[in-house]
Amino acid sequence: MNHRVRPGLIIAAVLACAGCAHYQPRPLAPADSLAQFEQRSLSDEALRRYAETHLHRAQASWPPASWDLETLTLAAFYFNPDLAVARTHYETIAAAKTTAAQRPNPVLSVSPAYNTTTAIPSPWLVPVSLDVPLETAGKRGHRQAQAQHLADAAQFALAGVAWEVRVKLRRALVELWLARESQSLLREQQSAQEFIVTLLEQELAAGGITPTEVAKERMALEQTRLASLDAESRNAQALALLAGAIGLPSRALDGIKLSFDHFNQPPGELPASEARRRALFNRADILGALAEYAASESALQLEIAKQYPDVHLSPGYDFDQGSDKWGVGLNVELPILNQNRGPIAEAEAHRRESAAKFNALQARVFGEIETALAGGDNARRRHATAAALLHQAQTQEQAMEKQFRAGAISRQSWAAASLERASAALLQLDALNKVQLAGATLENVLQSPLELPASLFIPSTDPASHHE
Repeated sequence: MNHRVRPGLIIAAVLACAGCAHYQPRPLAPADSLAQFEQRSLSDEALRRYAETHLHRAQASWPPASWDLETLTLAAFYFNPDLAVARTHYETIAAAKTTAAQRPNPVLSVSPAYNTTTAIPSPWLVPVSLDVPLETAGKRGHRQAQAQHLADAAQFALAGVAWEVRVKLRRALVELWLARESQSLLREQQSAQEFIVTLLEQELAAGGITPTEVAKERMALEQTRLASLDAESRNAQALALLAGAIGLPSRALDGIKLSFDHFNQPPGELPASEARRRALFNRADILGALAEYAASESALQLEIAKQYPDVHLSPGYDFDQGSDKWGVGLNVELPILNQNRGPIAEAEAHRRESAAKFNALQARVFGEIETALAGGDNARRRHATAAALLHQAQTQEQAMEKQFRAGAISRQSWAAASLERASAALLQLDALNKVQLAGATLENVLQSPLELPASLFIPSTDPASHHE
């Protein structure tokens, strides 16, 4: 026994342990995480490399002179913690592909015994057997296909989270743009109202008007001042919201120049047929639902394959009291009491459920597209009306200025025209904001940007390409 069995066992144990993974501790330190978060900046060189990779062009200067929706979206994809969680979830699901590809290990059995009734030629009995499982009916392939489809679904879920990040970023950026534009227009309106109140107070002192007329204009002036303060508060809140959407501390945006050119013009129109096509080919949850349906089909194929039993080969060796004995065994499960009908029925039901979920999702998305398109049409009509009113008010202001300089009207009449133009500009800004919100709603429904390539918003799952 000492010369025949032990060396083989030792060699087998060494070979088995050679390929073992080893535990590596990675404790979490909240203080270190906080320090790393506080050090985040848009000037990060790793962010530059990430941007160059996804924009497919080198950045001449870093950081950019101004940050727009496109570059801020990349920064959010790099820093945002929700996307980091989604990446790790995808990696967890994708790791199951390794499990699915594994082949079952053989089992070595050694059962030494000692016969106390004899010593010649040897009292030892050492049976050694090896159980080698052989999967049949393509079970491993079906397992691998199911794991791959589930990994695809997880990757589409990752893209869906990326879109949620983009939606939050755009909403914060629009809110910041609206607050700053409102502040500017409200200052113009306030200036015109202050001048009018000054003129009216002079007329009141001269006895030309009643105090009620002055009080009315003063009240309007105070309302404008309050609106201006509210816009200032909204500006600060939107800036903090923007930093949070990116995944940065608020101070990281201090001194950063932001570009709002993307919002100064309404987005283009999109035909309903094109919108449906984009949703089918780009929307992450639709593609994910298709991948989950494919996974349910692979699961059904696997359960059907399990009707056919696996084969277990059992070659063996016996050291029987000095004699060498060899043998080969064959084990096959007999499908007599059941033929895996229960799991097959469950898999078939799950496939039907996946199909129903996909059809329901598709119908809901098409309904959301129709609603978003209708909302966009209404917002564009409202914006066109507001733009016409603003143009009319601007024309009227210019005409009143000419008349004032010619001495035909009073300074107060010209100021009133300026006030009317400022009020029309605020209405036009509100209408443009609603157009932008409608465009964002449609873009979110399609999960495909209307003016930028869709591939930009599907982040890489390569660990080396994202923020650690």
